[in-house]
Amino acid sequence: MAAPDAPPTAATRVVVLGSINMDLVAVTTRLPQPGETVLGQSLHTGPGGKGGNQAVAAARAGAAVSFLGAVGDDTFALQLRQHLVDAEVDARLLRETRGPSGVALITVDAHGENSIVVVGGANATMTGLDAGELDAIAAADLLLCQLELPLPTVVAACRHAHEHAVTVILNPSPAQPLPAELLDCVDVLVVNETEADQLGDAVLGRVPHLVTTFGGRGASHHGPGGAHVHADPPAVEVLDTTGAGDAFTGELASSWRLGPAVAVRRAVAAGALATTRHGADTAPTRAEVDAALEAT
Repeated sequence: MAAPDAPPTAATRVVVLGSINMDLVAVTTRLPQPGETVLGQSLHTGPGGKGGNQAVAAARAGAAVSFLGAVGDDTFALQLRQHLVDAEVDARLLRETRGPSGVALITVDAHGENSIVVVGGANATMTGLDAGELDAIAAADLLLCQLELPLPTVVAACRHAHEHAVTVILNPSPAQPLPAELLDCVDVLVVNETEADQLGDAVLGRVPHLVTTFGGRGASHHGPGGAHVHADPPAVEVLDTTGAGDAFTGELASSWRLGPAVAVRRAVAAGALATTRHGADTAPTRAEVDAALEAT
């Protein structure tokens, strides 16, 4: 059995800039075809959004996490804020705006596959960064971003982090064209197979570290000087893949200071454990990841 990885001497200070949504998850036997109605078996509601999910995942993995994002003035806003606080994520800079919070409509089939429609709501109001948000980024060890917020805001955050020698991890989801100005600031790009194909080798080759996930086949890291490592997941019974990628990325961010090989191995275990639970709030704790690795 593998020994658990030694944690850094101090928790990694991670700032997550990203979306936070309320997820409405319908479980069905199979995903509907265009124009088709299918009967659902159950409905679950809970906090989600790639930014919120990854912030919670990083905190459960042992990082000291601050979250930058926005909620609305609806009934979901208090629940979303409290979810971050309960996970020991610093939500003091979470913005409150007029209008609805973000919502994700998720359908999950009997095999754990899903389809997702996201309505941005308050997330779309993140069109710039204020002094407090910029200061938080500059004081971090690592900035973690996705692409569910306006792209210019992500670019500005990554540029500011780069200027202050803060490691930048970007999960470019949903995939879209990435400006050179953004790529030049990214240290680690985290993509799945579909995103890798959409972005292309020319884009992927511009970043120092590329981490690619392959679902049930684990994940790989390619780094400077031809460095390469692949990690396979522990054997699990998959119930729902929703949030598994976010659990992976949050653990990767928390563990990055242990080195790419260790971080990817831990992230693969976290992503696998997340598939054994329903919904988006499925990220495991550091102790759960340790136990899974010890059992392999």
